[in-house]
Amino acid sequence: MWCIPFLLIPHMNHIQDFYVETQLDDNYTNATLSVDVKAQGIGDVELTLYNSDKQTVTVQQTAQISSGGVVFSIPVEAPKLWTAENPKLYHLVLKLGDQHVAHRVGFRKVEVKDGIILINGKRVVFRGANRHEHHPTKGRAVPYEFLRQDLLLMKTHNINALRTSHQPNDPRLYELADELGLWVMDEADLECHGFDTIHERSLPESEQAKTFEEKKAITYGRAGKWLSDNPDWEESYVDRAKQLISRDKNHPSVIMWSLGNEAFYGRNFQAMYDWIKSVDKTRPVHYEGDFEAQTVDIFSMMYPTLDIMIDFAEKFDGKKPLVLCEFIHAMGQGPGNIKEYIDLFYKHPCLQGGWVWEWANHGLLTKNEEGEDYYAYGGDFGEYPHDSNFVMDGVVDSQHRPGSGLLEYKKAIEPVQLVEGSIESVKIINRYDFNNLDHLKCTLKIIGNNFNKAGSDVEIPNILPGQTANLSIPKIELAGAPTEAFLELSFTLKADTNWAKAGHEVAWLQVPIESSESEQPKQPTKDGSAVEVKKISPTVLEIKGSESTWNFDLVKGTFISWIKNSENVLQTGPNLTISRALTDNDNRDGKHWKAKELPYAKPHTRSVTWESDPSTGNVIVKSIQRVAPPVLEWSIDTTITYTFTNTSVVINVAGKPQGLNLPLTLPRLGLTLALAPKFETASWFGRGPGESYKDKKLSQRFGNYTAAIDDLSPMYEFPQESGNHTETRWVRFESADGNSSVSARFLDLPDGFDFQASHYDVVDVESAKHPYELRRRKREEVIVRLDLDHHGLGSDSCVCIEAGAI
Repeated sequence: MWCIPFLLIPHMNHIQDFYVETQLDDNYTNATLSVDVKAQGIGDVELTLYNSDKQTVTVQQTAQISSGGVVFSIPVEAPKLWTAENPKLYHLVLKLGDQHVAHRVGFRKVEVKDGIILINGKRVVFRGANRHEHHPTKGRAVPYEFLRQDLLLMKTHNINALRTSHQPNDPRLYELADELGLWVMDEADLECHGFDTIHERSLPESEQAKTFEEKKAITYGRAGKWLSDNPDWEESYVDRAKQLISRDKNHPSVIMWSLGNEAFYGRNFQAMYDWIKSVDKTRPVHYEGDFEAQTVDIFSMMYPTLDIMIDFAEKFDGKKPLVLCEFIHAMGQGPGNIKEYIDLFYKHPCLQGGWVWEWANHGLLTKNEEGEDYYAYGGDFGEYPHDSNFVMDGVVDSQHRPGSGLLEYKKAIEPVQLVEGSIESVKIINRYDFNNLDHLKCTLKIIGNNFNKAGSDVEIPNILPGQTANLSIPKIELAGAPTEAFLELSFTLKADTNWAKAGHEVAWLQVPIESSESEQPKQPTKDGSAVEVKKISPTVLEIKGSESTWNFDLVKGTFISWIKNSENVLQTGPNLTISRALTDNDNRDGKHWKAKELPYAKPHTRSVTWESDPSTGNVIVKSIQRVAPPVLEWSIDTTITYTFTNTSVVINVAGKPQGLNLPLTLPRLGLTLALAPKFETASWFGRGPGESYKDKKLSQRFGNYTAAIDDLSPMYEFPQESGNHTETRWVRFESADGNSSVSARFLDLPDGFDFQASHYDVVDVESAKHPYELRRRKREEVIVRLDLDHHGLGSDSCVCIEAGAI
């Protein structure tokens, strides 16, 4: 059982049910409190509405039961309105004899007007999450504190809406949503999309090759005939709507009904809609499967591309808006490109937000044969059929701990956003739907490489929702600041709320401060005595400087050791590499890379030459290589030039891709090497402290960071690519005793480079299906990637958007 049932045996005179409506006038100022009470027996029903203090009586009225009930209609002057940003609650008490029934009431009005969803007369943007009821050890019987923590995490990460996917949730969730302030799309427990499998698999071979959307257009209509368009099932469908509305109708947080999920379309949805509207005209009705919105009140889509959304907005007829009941699929590493969606929600009024898929991974805590704990997914219990790791698709993990995807989502939907700025003035926009910014405090500091200086508070003017304003930045002394620095503004709560303490950061921004001179490193010049080179075997060169000695392998075309302070700091490489462990979102691209044999591409050395440069005293080694897979004819023909100085080596790579089967994109492009095991920490200046990619980086701010190698890469519950750090200016790896270090940076690359460091190579990650399997493959050496570019992530694990490509 999911929940504990209880039975109530009432007195012969008792209240059976009641329905509260808060009807606002055309100015959204005054209200009428309508309460329809169903009662059995005789007597007077007394209604009292208390203020939030539960002491002050706002209204009070008594009426006698007649014809099985009583209807109250009471004017309320200028009530404080309920919104997700200001969840003002009143307390309703109904009394009949000795029976008292209490419920909280929020005054608010939901309507679709001129094709826009309005709440209390204001357009809202749903910045939501799809939430299944899940607990890693208790399944769907979710403890109250665990449930409450879910909602608190949503609030503290700027989420303002949730969808009860795909069934009505624990009744306590709605009470918490009323109290904390969350818009709720309440969904009926109706789903039957498995019928599509019948028709999809029966398609002739000529149609099997069609795209997902093309096949969907063929099969969904046929699948709907089984149940949704079958009159024999009408009563069952309508019953789902009755159960939903009858239980949750009095919650102000519930602002929209949803008829179900992926159950195709048919006459029974019209019947559900008609019954709902016969009892509740105060809320719009949603159902994504009604693609043309011929029945429901709003259009809804799952995982549309940006172009599809723009096309909807440009053709908008002013009648029904669009929401995305599922978008930015968060399976595994991702999602990427979140901000592009959010920007469209604010650019086009008819695009009113979406709900990320989804909130949490569904892993269940279990043990492997060796007694190690892990979070199991489909197939781990020997069952069939199953969805494998397709249930591991949340922005929080199976323990409901935030992942990097949630941090990126929080950043994309934060209520204060940068428009433009400089060291003197910053223009911001207020993305709240109802609030101004007077509940926030703004502080500033200057961030640069090994530089962090706090300034005074910044005054926030009165900025109405949706409006912009300029913040005047107090003068701050920049003596000693590096040439590349950032003005950072942090917006925090001034006072405690019921979901966060004062000081909680709701938004931040960084403005680059233009510098008059470049801080980029230059090509090496003479730095002391000449570097020596000699051939110590038929296949090895020895290159010796004042502080370092390298051995260069003439067959492999790279140096294979680097001696500093009498110790070898290098285990392997560096080599030009282009592959990465696939992510769940590498859906189409990953298949393409595999078809082109890209994971098997490796360098093959054609020739190596070397010379000493008399003008600088440096040694220059040139390696001609062909990076290619063992089959097919495509390659990247490369010339790698190594310039050895007394203290460093500069590597220049030039390549020419060629071939009939050349991949359309690359996973990454960079060098991979292995450092000695003694290097245990990494320090860098760039984005951090967490992982970042070209389309998943905005949540990571510029600064100086230090982390243990083991902490650089998140261990996903289904192992995959992780731990990249983009827009890095420099990185340094250090031994535990502090006596050895190796630093790296790119020349002439103002926006920085990508790096990753871990004890796992690509093949280790690719071969593991659970973290415990990956940990068994842990290597002693530190695998380091230094990338010129790295493919984006996108959210293509469920037919969505393409990632930023190389």
